[in-house]
Amino acid sequence: MAHPIYLDYNGTTPHDPEVINAMRQFLEVDFGNPSSSHWYGIAPRRAVETARAEIASALNCAPEEILFTSGGTESNNHAIKSVARLMRHRGNHIITSRIEHPAVLEVCRFLETEGFRTTYLPVDDTGRVRVKDLENAITPDTILISIMHANNETGAVQPVAEIGALAAARNIVFHSDAAQSIGKIPVDVREMKVPMLTVAGHKVYAPKGIGALYIQKNLKLEPFCHGAGQEGGRRAGTENVMHIVGLGKACEVARRDLDRNTVHMRDLRDRLHDKIMSAIDQVRLNGPVERRLPNTLNLSFYGIEANRLLEEIGLDVAASAGAACHSNAVADTVEISHVLQAMAVPEAWARGTVRFSLGKMTTEPEIDRAVAVVAAAAKKLRSE
Repeated sequence: MAHPIYLDYNGTTPHDPEVINAMRQFLEVDFGNPSSSHWYGIAPRRAVETARAEIASALNCAPEEILFTSGGTESNNHAIKSVARLMRHRGNHIITSRIEHPAVLEVCRFLETEGFRTTYLPVDDTGRVRVKDLENAITPDTILISIMHANNETGAVQPVAEIGALAAARNIVFHSDAAQSIGKIPVDVREMKVPMLTVAGHKVYAPKGIGALYIQKNLKLEPFCHGAGQEGGRRAGTENVMHIVGLGKACEVARRDLDRNTVHMRDLRDRLHDKIMSAIDQVRLNGPVERRLPNTLNLSFYGIEANRLLEEIGLDVAASAGAACHSNAVADTVEISHVLQAMAVPEAWARGTVRFSLGKMTTEPEIDRAVAVVAAAAKKLRSE
């Protein structure tokens, strides 16, 4: 049986062939510990630093400002907890938004148990933070702002550069989760004026279990963990060389092919959107029309529960409810996504929300086939 058409690239991405080829050497041949002083440590050590430079080039920062982590969740945890505790002598107030990934929201809730206060900013009906709301939320005790670059469910791109300028003017540390952005839109930490930024490998065609945190060199955070002093003493533990190499190659490819892939994904996303709107009645777009990721399409199908639609198309199309609807078999209820709630999407629409997210490997025939499958499923479910 043929595999279903994959339209869940925001959930995770397949490995890029160039990434696999780059990693193979460190699976099959160069197994050495990069901390070793002998011959076997030379190639792994050089590979780690080459990858660091590739990621730095993609973000427009210095290589020494890149810290390797186990992924986006660790990067977010380390950034937020470290700054909160480092700056506690100045205040205890953190600002984030209601549409952040749980890897930010749950960290803030945890810090509240340590006496920190969090303001969760609202968003407009397209899912974007209003800079004026952020400005009004700042107090003399504000020490950290964490706002994602682009939302994983709707693709809404946040006004990060404006937020960065405001934070810098107020001498407040700013962190942005850019897990969904790399390889889809430009990510320049200098232009964005962001001192800390999260990268997740498995969102950019690299392996799972690897990520990076950009930390501006003037920020001196406590080590993530103590030990033998790897990563400049910031994160002890033998480096995951093979996956680090994969992330470095993935960021190199993302930077090289950004313009081409952006156009490719946007054209196919718009083709999917237009054809679904033509084939199915009572469908609405969630998120901005323009200021969103080029690969993300978040649609609500009125009168259809998302989980039922995904079950119906599952053998042919792999998409996601994007945390939009979660059936709870025990309570027999449907839980609406916190992102859609923040956007005030009416429940009758929110219950039928599906996220289609495309990638650089998506093809036009796949899009046309997906439209036919989704249209047939919607027609069937509405007739029941």
